[in-house]
Amino acid sequence: MEQVLLTDIYPGVALQEYVQKYQVIRFVFDTDVVPPVKFHTPRPEHTLTFYTRDAQRFSPIKSDHAIAYPHCVVNGIYTIPLKRYGGYDFLAIKVVLQPTTLSRLRIAEVKGLTDTFIDARDCLGSELSVLQEKLFRMNELRSMLSTIEVFLLDLIKKRCKPAEPIDKACIYLIRHENRVSIDWLADQSCLSVRQFIRRFEEQVGVSPKMFQKILRFDRAYRLKNNHPELDWLHIALACGYYDYQHLVKDFKEFTNLTPPAFYEVEKASPERTFALHEG
Repeated sequence: MEQVLLTDIYPGVALQEYVQKYQVIRFVFDTDVVPPVKFHTPRPEHTLTFYTRDAQRFSPIKSDHAIAYPHCVVNGIYTIPLKRYGGYDFLAIKVVLQPTTLSRLRIAEVKGLTDTFIDARDCLGSELSVLQEKLFRMNELRSMLSTIEVFLLDLIKKRCKPAEPIDKACIYLIRHENRVSIDWLADQSCLSVRQFIRRFEEQVGVSPKMFQKILRFDRAYRLKNNHPELDWLHIALACGYYDYQHLVKDFKEFTNLTPPAFYEVEKASPERTFALHEG
């Protein structure tokens, strides 16, 4: 193993309304090593991801038939697990967007993106292709991120719809996880609960209830990775579950495994192999 990097980098002030963070993942494996498979769980995020070295492939969890991603993809929210296969020279720069950014930028029909992806070139055209070519020629991470930020700022200037109260309410939900009710979010959005649920599904791709469920699961999964000494009951209660069985129900829905069984699978992932973890 020659290079390892897993880090979150936060955007400049001008982009914070649209971008949560950049996640950079870098692995370079020796050619006599088989890169480990990543069990990819549902996450409460839309992303624009650049693969600037070897292509990444994926398959449904119950299949070994792997399909290659394009070099730049727009991903909707996933409610199902996948297996992902990185190459020997793997570099991904993932732009994790705020919940309604895809909708505000009119990049795609967001509801149709749930559990799938599109080639970014199909919705962003020649300017995206020019950006990709620049990134392929770069080696310095700071320059790559700076180039992506220039592209995003220009895209926002040309395409972005003005913010509405619901956009701000969705960002608040991300930042405060499950500490707010749908009734309160609807009120802050100047909408009835029914209107809020409908608009949320249109602009985020899943219902508010499902989004909060994925948020809670994601928090539990990351808490265990960051603090393996904690028992599952402690994690369940810390993340807002009623009890351990409530946690088990979500893990089975989102991974097809119990929490302990999933944790054993997760320990074999590329980042865990090298004592890295996502924040």
